[in-house]
This record gives sequence, structure tokens and C-alpha cells, in this order.
Amino acid sequence: MSTTTALDTPLNIFWHAGEVTRAGREAAHGHRGATLWFTGLSGSGKSTLARAVESELFRRGARVYVLDGDNVRHGLNKDLGFGPKDRTENIRRIGEVAKLFTDFGAIAITAFISPYREDRETVRALLAPGDFVEVFVYADLDTCEARDPKGLYAKARRGEIPEFTGISAPYEPPLEPELVVNTARQDLRACTRQVIAYLEENGYLAAPSGATEA
Repeated sequence: MSTTTALDTPLNIFWHAGEVTRAGREAAHGHRGATLWFTGLSGSGKSTLARAVESELFRRGARVYVLDGDNVRHGLNKDLGFGPKDRTENIRRIGEVAKLFTDFGAIAITAFISPYREDRETVRALLAPGDFVEVFVYADLDTCEARDPKGLYAKARRGEIPEFTGISAPYEPPLEPELVVNTARQDLRACTRQVIAYLEENGYLAAPSGATEA
């Protein structure tokens, strides 16, 4: 009788390493692979910032891709709901996808509420030390609710959306994120510069020659 669970790797399945190494890919790309994990309340600006950072990195020639929460639920995770167990599975799956992007030597940017610390730490544990960069995209609840770009807070207040993070479901902010970006106090350009500067200062991305502060 098998003793494996749905999340275990069966004993007859093995990881196959290719002839092209991650180091080789990173050398060809000119930057280090990493996962930038953007977390924060709905309306905090995760997706907007993720797209802005993606555009800047792409402009600089980086291999970069945004894994957005809504987009992933159109396909890979369309079978999942929004209860605690499904939220955990949603993050587990995207963590595995981000790990593959990172192994490719790309910069994967995720934009998920990912409300539970334990789930985010599970993803961190999937990756090698330094590969997971937790970016807390911070805006207070009042600011997020005032923005309400999708009208979700209004629906949640009316009881039309059960288990809505920040209203009827918890959000556990990071305790020691690599980076905190305050979108309530800084504009998009400043927030983007802050993320890019972190990547440069920590060896993920080479600073452009002759660069000056804009």
C-alpha cells in the first residue's frame, strides 16, 4: 500500500537535471534569477507596481514575468475558491511555478494577497536562500478601501463577498520582509525605483553604467 499523500512525491518519480545549468542561464541573461513575492491587501497596488517593475526590468533587458493573482485563477488555479484551504493551495501552486521561473534564471514577480504568513514561508522554503524576496506592498485599509479599483470592498461590506481579506478574513503582514514599499506615501515611480534599487544593491541586477539618480 502506498504511504504517499497527494502532496508527496511518489517514490518512482525523480528530478532530472538538464545539461544547461542555472548559472549558465544567468550568465546569458546578465542577471540573477529570483522570485519577487509582492504581498499586501487588495487595492494596495501590488499588480500596478508589479507591472511597472516588470516594464523597467524588461527595458533593461531582463528576463522577467509577472504572475498575477487574477490571471492565474483564469487557468492554472481556476478550480480553487477563496476559503483558507484553497488559498493555501493557490499559493503552493504558484510557488512551484515561481520556483521553475527562478531556476530558468528569470525574475518572477508575483502579485498575490497571500494573506497567511505560513503559506508565504512555505514558498520561501521551496527556494534556495536569497531566491525569495518578500516585498510588502503596504497601504492602510482605509486607503485600499478608498481606492477600491474593482469595487470589491463595497461588495464585501454588503456581505456579497464572503471571506474577503481585510474585512471578513485576516491578513497577516510580513514580520521581516526584505522590502517594504509604502504606496500610500510614494507615487508609482518612486515605488518602482525602490524595488529596482534593492535588486541592484543586493546583487540581483547590475546597476547601469553611468547611472544617476533621476
